[in-house]
Amino acid sequence: MKKNIRMLSCLLLISVGMFAQKDRIKEAQSLYDKGKSEESLAILNKTEYLILNASNEDKSDYYFLKGNVLKDLALKNVDAANNFTLASQAYQDVFLYENESGKFKSTVKASMALKDMKAGLVNGAMADFKAGKFKESADKSYKVYLFDKKDTLNLWNAASSSMNGKEYSAAITYYELLKKINFTGKGVLYLATNKKTKEEDAFISPKAREYAIQQGLYEKPRTESVPSKKVEVNNNLAYSYLERKEYQKAEAAYNYVLELNPNFIDAYINLAYLKLQIKKDLTDEIAALGTSKAEMQKYDKLSSVKDDVTRSAIPYLKKVLAIEPKNQDATKVLLGVYRALDMTAEYNALKAGM
Repeated sequence: MKKNIRMLSCLLLISVGMFAQKDRIKEAQSLYDKGKSEESLAILNKTEYLILNASNEDKSDYYFLKGNVLKDLALKNVDAANNFTLASQAYQDVFLYENESGKFKSTVKASMALKDMKAGLVNGAMADFKAGKFKESADKSYKVYLFDKKDTLNLWNAASSSMNGKEYSAAITYYELLKKINFTGKGVLYLATNKKTKEEDAFISPKAREYAIQQGLYEKPRTESVPSKKVEVNNNLAYSYLERKEYQKAEAAYNYVLELNPNFIDAYINLAYLKLQIKKDLTDEIAALGTSKAEMQKYDKLSSVKDDVTRSAIPYLKKVLAIEPKNQDATKVLLGVYRALDMTAEYNALKAGM
């Protein structure tokens, strides 16, 4: 008898919990309908433990609402990158529970919401970039990439935003990942001019563009080939390493750039700059030495290394001038190197040829 009473009590508790859960979800839905998504989310988060024993259909309803609430916050730019990820997870739960129940009540709506949210976040990332909010733009682009890894352009945008924001650690992470997935960015852009905004928009295919033109929304179609960004990926990666004073990795990356394009002038100039940065670091280290016997010995050693490092910049600068004889930046730097090394004859010859 006592066992039966305990079982009945448990059933009553579960039943009460289910009613409480449904009431709370209705309250959250009402707040969401009124545009109060943050208050709705607070209720849903407090209610989540109650749905553990709910039916798959009830779980689907809960996660669909949660996805909608998080999507709304993301599109309102409230912690957009994080809420985008959480919304995606909620919609994935909708797919899971509806697949298990066999009742596909919200699957199509969830799929459409994901596409809408992705487009909104991509647009938000572009708006942030234009407003100079580079870190926010990078975060959003990377979240979109994690959601849809086939759309690698978003990872490229995350890397580019990080570079513009001088967030070099993040840029390195993204560019290394672009290298890993062998991103080139090479392709074709299907463009047309929006009649209302007068701006060019890109379409996923010629058919999609043609449909928009037939609807009277676009005009002036044109197709543009997009060249490979492989050199740019590796050059930006090298520069990011250089800015973080990771000289060995920067040098290796620049050398790889030159394997891809032996006439890439920026790589030669930055390799010379890299050597001169190492020279500067050595100069600072020398300046901090005292006058003890051990420190004087270190002084002689570091001075010799410094000169060797300075001298190693010369071939890169000469290569630039071989490709582009009138390059003023390379000429000025090379003159400075010759002067620093007391290479008077070379200095005078270069000066005379200016």
